[in-house]
Amino acid sequence: MSLSFPWVLALLPLPLLLVRFLPPQRPGAGALGLPPALATAFHAAGSAPVRRHARSIALGAAWIALVAALAGPRQERVLDVLPASGRDIVLALDLSGSMEREDFRLNGQTVSRLAAVQAVAAAFVRGRVGDRVGLVVFGERAYVAAAPTHDLAAVADVIEGLQIGVSGKATAIADGLGLAIRRLRDRDGGSRVILLLSDGRDTTGPVDPVAAARAARDLGMRVYTIALGPADLTDDPVSRDAVDADTLRRIAEAAGGKTFRVRTTDDLEAVAEAVDRLEPSLAALPPLRTWRGLWTWPAAFAALCLGGAMVLQARDTA
Repeated sequence: MSLSFPWVLALLPLPLLLVRFLPPQRPGAGALGLPPALATAFHAAGSAPVRRHARSIALGAAWIALVAALAGPRQERVLDVLPASGRDIVLALDLSGSMEREDFRLNGQTVSRLAAVQAVAAAFVRGRVGDRVGLVVFGERAYVAAAPTHDLAAVADVIEGLQIGVSGKATAIADGLGLAIRRLRDRDGGSRVILLLSDGRDTTGPVDPVAAARAARDLGMRVYTIALGPADLTDDPVSRDAVDADTLRRIAEAAGGKTFRVRTTDDLEAVAEAVDRLEPSLAALPPLRTWRGLWTWPAAFAALCLGGAMVLQARDTA
């Protein structure tokens, strides 16, 4: 507990200073004059000593409580909720057949590319406190697996439950990017971010994913791309599992984002950390603190003491 205005406590000795330095009040002249012989038989009316002391104590307590209320006692509270960041993030994940290839290591075991992506992406989503996160998956065609929502646990669960083949085994990068753009297009305010991950080359034909990225930029969106896999299309053009890293780089550049080259699970985890730095989550901020005012309690006690002093004064004058 603390005080909003601790300097107000300096007013506590004010009544004692007034009694000490102000001149005493002169008694008023009587309204009825009596002969000296009769006047000596009368004495000034005064309150009983017990009531007089009780009234002084009540007034003193009222003053102390009033000053305490003016000082603003308060109690700090840490809120469990965080405000929304206003940021919308859509993950566009490749579910083509090449994601089944087991060339990643996770927790000491060899796993498929999809398993590595699921583990890192689910942890990334759960850490985006305050953001609204959605999920688009694409293979031969694209579809929305989770609409943007603050229910991060639900989106992470969807990611962990993804399976190859539900969207075909081709790699429709342009379709996945286009669908992510459509999900964010009607979102007003805040920042809008697309994380596009693919381990292959675009097979959508006439649709240009770079042109789609420029449209995203014109709509105020940023696109970060992740090129996943050991081989690049430029270095090994005949490989079935080579990733078109050059196209993913041009997509990111066209939409004002960055591109990341991922060959291992460590690279994938580093990407999640880098995106956290580029698009900070509210989870990294200090907890939200607020104050609960407690001044009403001493104020109520001061009113009670003043009421008691008035009752005692009324009894003396009755």
